[in-house]
Amino acid sequence: MHYWKGIFCGILTSSTFGMIPLFTLPIIAGGMRFPSILFYRFFLAAVLLGGILFLARKSFTVTPKELFTLAWLSVLYTGSALFLFWGYNYLPSGAATTIIFLYPVFVAVIMALFFGEKPSFFTYTAIVMALAGVALLSGVGSSEGVQVKGVLIERMSALSYGLYIVGVNQSCVKHMGALKLTFYIFLFDTVTFLLFAVWQGGLQPVPGGSGQLNLLLLALVPTVLSNLSLVYAIKNIGSTFSSVLGAFEPLTAMLIGVLVFHEPFTQGLAWGLVLVIGAVSLIILAPALNKGWRRGKFFYITRLRGVHRNLFPYD
Repeated sequence: MHYWKGIFCGILTSSTFGMIPLFTLPIIAGGMRFPSILFYRFFLAAVLLGGILFLARKSFTVTPKELFTLAWLSVLYTGSALFLFWGYNYLPSGAATTIIFLYPVFVAVIMALFFGEKPSFFTYTAIVMALAGVALLSGVGSSEGVQVKGVLIERMSALSYGLYIVGVNQSCVKHMGALKLTFYIFLFDTVTFLLFAVWQGGLQPVPGGSGQLNLLLLALVPTVLSNLSLVYAIKNIGSTFSSVLGAFEPLTAMLIGVLVFHEPFTQGLAWGLVLVIGAVSLIILAPALNKGWRRGKFFYITRLRGVHRNLFPYD
């Protein structure tokens, strides 16, 4: 049950995270700068989580070592959010959020370099596919040219998010409750973006009407809900598998961009989306495919039990 709950939470994380443009772009169009948006996003999220912890009578206590770890994890998460919003100035929201989907590639590389996971032929193939997909999403071969700056910015967001996922699973806060861990991450992020907003000219007031609703939904759906489910997924199915379930993230973001904001959906974007999703899916399947290939049971299917357990050994 923990395994399947972990899968469900991984899908929930990516689906809700892909909704960031839905709530963010109308606020940006209203004139609010992204440092102020991010401050309100994490402030409201921290208040919501703090209230849940208080009502549930959960302890807020952390050790100095845990506090230090939470601080540097918040720096990684801050970087991911900051680069994501910055990239919206240079790329369509669907393409920008899809490029962040490279973070499973970074997770796989980090786990291989520092934690002993050995990349296989399938992993290297996935990395090449991902790079080709990002090139198509960034506009290679189009008449509008390549938004190199936007692509680089979104890659930095993907790297920061990948490091955050690995850090949650490999640090001393691995066994900390999801509510407490996420609350402190958001608390540190609130302070960071408050200082950043002041440095950028001051914290802007909360816009009225639809702006307030969008800020509340931004804090609730792709922040609180997405991150709680992410932590639960990481704890139950690991960093790499959790990250690959982010396949629903670019699908959500691209659909929102096309259907809600009427962004163009070209053939290049379609192929780029297919390559990125295929690449990250191949990363998660790489260990099982490699194992099945060595045992001569590649794509062996049984009639009653579905896919052979030696091909997908994730239980």
